[in-house]
Amino acid sequence: MLYHIGMVVLTAALALSLPMTARFVAKKFLVYWSLIGNDKVFLISVEMTLAILFIFLSTYIRKSWKDRKFSNMARTAGIVFVTPAKGFLVKRRVRKWKERHGLARDVMVISSTGFRTLVDTKGDLHHVMANCREAKIMLLNPFSEGASARVKSLSDPGITIESFREGIRKSIFFLKGLKALQKNVKLKLYNDPPFLKLVILGDYMWIQYYHTGLDVQRMPEYVFKHDQNLGSLYLPLYQYFLTKWDHPDIPEYDLESDELIYRDRGGNEVRREKFDDREGKGVMRIAPAHDERDNLLTLHTLTNRVHARSPFIDGRHSGGKEFFLLRSKSQICETIGWMTPL
Repeated sequence: MLYHIGMVVLTAALALSLPMTARFVAKKFLVYWSLIGNDKVFLISVEMTLAILFIFLSTYIRKSWKDRKFSNMARTAGIVFVTPAKGFLVKRRVRKWKERHGLARDVMVISSTGFRTLVDTKGDLHHVMANCREAKIMLLNPFSEGASARVKSLSDPGITIESFREGIRKSIFFLKGLKALQKNVKLKLYNDPPFLKLVILGDYMWIQYYHTGLDVQRMPEYVFKHDQNLGSLYLPLYQYFLTKWDHPDIPEYDLESDELIYRDRGGNEVRREKFDDREGKGVMRIAPAHDERDNLLTLHTLTNRVHARSPFIDGRHSGGKEFFLLRSKSQICETIGWMTPL
């Protein structure tokens, strides 16, 4: 409203001052033209200046028209944002964006190890997972040929099959902690080499491509939005996730029993397979390491679980002072043994 009022006042002032401005310009123009009208150097300079300005103006108009065409095509495809591979401020903005749109929403993720996305406290979805309504996570099976192929394709000597499996192990344990905190979390392990890193939070979708030989963090991230546009790529990519999730060859990981559950196309359970015994070596130990306890404590704080204090024996020690034993209701905390006398 204030904007429209200001524009009306400005146009009225310009209209009222137009006769005075025209008389002033005509008077000054005649004075200066009598001095420089026959100056050839001035005329050539004015001609060159106008030609340069015209070139810049025409280039800007052509570029703006081309950018408008690309903008319309991006809008038709459903793209609302593209995050460059570099740029700390932009990535921080995207992380805040994900946290805002992931609050009390369904989370769907396809990733390779999931460590930098889920487990790392600076990851995009670390805080989102603690406040989501339901989570469907797909990670790469650490014993599959796809995992070996992905590791071999990366040129970083610090990435080995052991470190790759360790990242997946930490992600599984992180999800087990969420499950113990009564979160609706489901995990599936796929065998093919990773193709797309896909995150769906409500009406928004983030996509990165697993390029051969390159870390996925070096790839740009595309953001799609769901709307009524039938030409949007959000719908086929969303269908891609559902098709991959419902595929009978991709087993579900039981976060309570550490078993792989195979189902048919109707969703009926066919068989179970112990995950630790897939290669007969027990290389995957799904248990907390010492450096993961702080992560679990942070997760426990985020979910606002209530701790209960219960008196220990008669509530007194040898010094005659009353004390309590702080015990968490979380199954993970009970397993680790977080009990603090106060």
